[in-house]
Amino acid sequence: MQQLSNDAERTVRLRPIIRAMKLVLAGAVLPAAFSLSACSKPPAGSMSRPPAPVTVTTAVSQDTPVYLDEIGKVTALEVVTITPQVAGQITQRLFKDGDELKVNQPLFTINPEPYDAALAQAGATLKKDRATAENASTNAERQRQLLATKATSPQSYDDARFAADAAVAAVAADQATVTTAKINRDWCDIKSPIDGRAGQRLVDTGNVVKANAGSLLVIEALAKVYADFTVNEQDLALVRQYMARNTLKTLVWLPTDHDGPRSGHDGDLTFLDNSVQDSTGTIKLRATIDNKDRHFWPGQFVNIRLVLYTAEQAVLVPLDAPQLSQKGPYVFVIDDHMLAQMRPVTLGQKQGDMVVVQTGLKAGETVVTDGQMTLFPNAPVKINAGALPETRPTGAPAVSEKLPSARSEVAGPPATQPVPVALRRGLSDGGTR
Repeated sequence: MQQLSNDAERTVRLRPIIRAMKLVLAGAVLPAAFSLSACSKPPAGSMSRPPAPVTVTTAVSQDTPVYLDEIGKVTALEVVTITPQVAGQITQRLFKDGDELKVNQPLFTINPEPYDAALAQAGATLKKDRATAENASTNAERQRQLLATKATSPQSYDDARFAADAAVAAVAADQATVTTAKINRDWCDIKSPIDGRAGQRLVDTGNVVKANAGSLLVIEALAKVYADFTVNEQDLALVRQYMARNTLKTLVWLPTDHDGPRSGHDGDLTFLDNSVQDSTGTIKLRATIDNKDRHFWPGQFVNIRLVLYTAEQAVLVPLDAPQLSQKGPYVFVIDDHMLAQMRPVTLGQKQGDMVVVQTGLKAGETVVTDGQMTLFPNAPVKINAGALPETRPTGAPAVSEKLPSARSEVAGPPATQPVPVALRRGLSDGGTR
């Protein structure tokens, strides 16, 4: 009986401990059960994610130029250095620095008095020698008649004839002297040989100048100018190939032009050098452009776009559409189920606010231009209000880059045609060239 009493007493003392252990075990098991229950639920599907708002547009197709973009420098079409051709003191300056000059417009006057005197002296000598020649000719004729009657000797006739011939030669020399004197006198009035703009004068009135020594003024013709530039020797074959078909067109603009190529001036490629420069591996070319508005100034650096040919019906998208990943550029295309599909693409050259897509996209497909950061493959999308697909992005012209007005570019090359080096550089930087 004593033993039973002790067991009962221990059981009573252990009950609180057993009850506590049960509570602890229950606390550990219930969260695990809840966790297993939660894990057994199906994962949230893509349809449970709200559609991502995006802005879209439609890929378009149009003829686009394939070009080389280079940096060049403006030079004047004609540059004339005015040099005095006679010596003397400058007595007049008949223009202002920076004037727009016309052909034969007076510039300087060199003191003409010595040359007027020389011209008068040459004229007087000519008159005297003409009288002498006339007298000698008369005497020779008289001696000829006397010789016919045996009234004079042959020697006398020969002397008279030689004197007459010498007098005639003296007259011819005097005429040349008069002509030279007239030329020297005319050179006292220095005139502009071309239409152009006067630079800063190099000699002032009162100075004495020497003939054919020193410069008085430099005039540059600006109505047309040259744009000199170079291309990589690896592009020389392409340039020559398309030069043989047509006169290649150029587009020239200043780096400070706000509209860039849209404000460019049309020009023609008019010169290709006859050798590649050893030090740079480039070859010199020259474009001739109209400059009646004096937009370009000699010595300025300019951007030059040399159009090689026109690629027919190229696919274009806005510059905002392509994105860049570790595997290269891509675009998001919206399919018929309003899901975004990630599409790898190959980019071509920039065309204004758009870029050529060479592979991976077709004209008419809908691409995302804003909101790509929230997208992933098969992501549901919602097109922003007022941003429905258009046939061309808002503000994009029919040809997104200004082309030369006279379209002489030929159609695109075959698929095996080498890609210009400048274009390859454009592809390497995501097609922004």
